[in-house]
Amino acid sequence: MYGMFKKVNAREKIVGWYHTGPKLLQNDVIINELVRKYCPNSVLVIIDAKPKTLGLPTEAYIAVEEVHDDGTPTTKTFEHVPSEIGAEEAEEVGVEHLLRDIKDTSVGTLSQRVTNQLMGLKGLFSQLQEIHSYLEKVSTGALPINHQIVYHLQDIFNLLPDVNLQSFVKAVYVKTNDQMLVVYLASLIRSIIALHNLINNKVQSRDAEKNEGKEKEPKEKKKEDATAKDKGDSDKKESGGKTDSTKDSKEAANKKK
Repeated sequence: MYGMFKKVNAREKIVGWYHTGPKLLQNDVIINELVRKYCPNSVLVIIDAKPKTLGLPTEAYIAVEEVHDDGTPTTKTFEHVPSEIGAEEAEEVGVEHLLRDIKDTSVGTLSQRVTNQLMGLKGLFSQLQEIHSYLEKVSTGALPINHQIVYHLQDIFNLLPDVNLQSFVKAVYVKTNDQMLVVYLASLIRSIIALHNLINNKVQSRDAEKNEGKEKEPKEKKKEDATAKDKGDSDKKESGGKTDSTKDSKEAANKKK
């Protein structure tokens, strides 16, 4: 199978293997040793097929040697590595076309942007909770301190703005008021346009009903004239028949005489 893959996809390189865990299993180390025959530095990716949290449903691991302090032989274990999902330009174009078909076209762009921001805030909240739980475990001694993680957290805190600064607070208020004013005006204009469309629709329906009534009146008159003509013709026929019968009766009476 590895040889067939090389023949078909010569440019691509195998970097590891994956499974749908959703967590690490006991036999993962054994399977990883088999994969290392074809890929020395194989990467294990666990893909959660049914994610319950926000963010990427993937976790990447590499096999490392774990050294024990008691002098026992080393064992293989997995170490988490950061990962990201990317695609080539052709793949991105194809995914965009698929997403256009999936998205609800009846929903406006504003609601889509608000939904995306809400999802992003939920993801940020979950990451902050994870950081909080890690710091609590470090403070209680459940986990050893990792200076690299602490340095990254310190960089994050240094990049945060000073929310107590009066100029910053005023700028945020002004920006928020401007945005809300645009949203308010847009909702008013949308409501007015909807009312105008409703009024125009009612006027058009009323005119259409009037035109239909005018068209029906001459048709009814034509029908009445036609029925009157038919009645006149039938009356003439009946009167003609009566005169013929009276003539016959008179001739019969004269003969008898």
